[in-house]
Amino acid sequence: MGRTCRAASTWSNVPAGPPDPILGVTEAFKSDKDPRKINLGVGAYRDGDGKPYVLTSVKKAEEVIRASNPDKEYLPITGLPDITKNATKLAYGMHSAPFNENSVAATQSISGTGALRIGGAFFARFYPHSKVIYLPVPSWGNHTPIFRDSGLEVRGYRYFDKQTVGLDFEGLKEDLKNAPEQSIVLLHACAHNPTGVDPTPSQWKEISDIVKEKKLFPFFDMAYQGFASGSTDRDALALRLFVSEGHHVALAQSFAKNMGLYGERAGAFSLTTADPEEKARVESQLKIIIRPMYSNPPLHGARIANTILSRPELYGEWEAEVKGMADRIISMRERLYNELTKTHKTPGEWCHIKSQIGMFSFTGLTPPQTKALAERAHIYMTSDGRISMAGLNGKNIDYFAESVSHAVKGTL
Repeated sequence: MGRTCRAASTWSNVPAGPPDPILGVTEAFKSDKDPRKINLGVGAYRDGDGKPYVLTSVKKAEEVIRASNPDKEYLPITGLPDITKNATKLAYGMHSAPFNENSVAATQSISGTGALRIGGAFFARFYPHSKVIYLPVPSWGNHTPIFRDSGLEVRGYRYFDKQTVGLDFEGLKEDLKNAPEQSIVLLHACAHNPTGVDPTPSQWKEISDIVKEKKLFPFFDMAYQGFASGSTDRDALALRLFVSEGHHVALAQSFAKNMGLYGERAGAFSLTTADPEEKARVESQLKIIIRPMYSNPPLHGARIANTILSRPELYGEWEAEVKGMADRIISMRERLYNELTKTHKTPGEWCHIKSQIGMFSFTGLTPPQTKALAERAHIYMTSDGRISMAGLNGKNIDYFAESVSHAVKGTL
């Protein structure tokens, strides 16, 4: 018997998963040899030369840490105690009642994704009223699997109006009013990802009123505090409004974007509670959720973030750097708008480029147009027309605007 029978692999029935749409954009960009190529899919800040940017305040914080000759011991399950205190202070504000009454339950997390996952697991286990969470349509692509894998049922509420390339505020209000009472609702605190469209302060007040009327539970995702407008206080307006109006809230925070700590995975999850005793009980259960998940969080990123937040001279420098990053993106929006409308007389309405905020913009480009831009102009973005404004700079924005104009006109 010259043939050997090979047993079927244990994993032969595992199907191939679909490729990540954003990683696919990056792979296509990397394989392109054209010197004009532009990658507008990546969700990370780039400087005026298109290079990754390490903040000066981060470098100085690392020098402070090195000088202290720190150990590499495990952190507690809920992380570095000072980072949870300083992160909640940054988010809720030093005058926040829950912060000053010691009633914010908090844990360090593996950046914003980890914070959302901890929150999802906590709600699935302990929120007594509903296991349904409503997400804006569209939302960050990872929100749905995070909450679904946490054990929650994911539904949507209208958010983006493709016709106006702006907020579908009437649809949003109608869907929240029709949601079952005491459902969970996810709200992007600022710089909505992927659209860049945020409610106005008066619209946030109306949303707060509806949430209160329907007894919905607001879960804020705040990945861009300071990075949207350039002001950490302004970008926390929605969260602080809800807290001041008596809502109990959940909050996921990330220091990836506003401190450039992408690979350090520094973040926090918090919940406002009734009093310090309830806070202690909630934190005891957060530990029970986290322990089998990843045991305890990373050390270095938390030390960096905490050093910046706890030292006034570094905090001031960091705030100036965050404003600088935000201002550069805002200036790219202004210049892109001018290039499209004045220089190239591009058909259509482009005011949304300026009115949107934060890292991302929904351009309104169609899938055929984005395909043409990739194939003929070597410009890469997701097929829905979302671009990272941080990928534009003084060296490539003219080429980008000209190419977009040709794609819209059908002359590319």
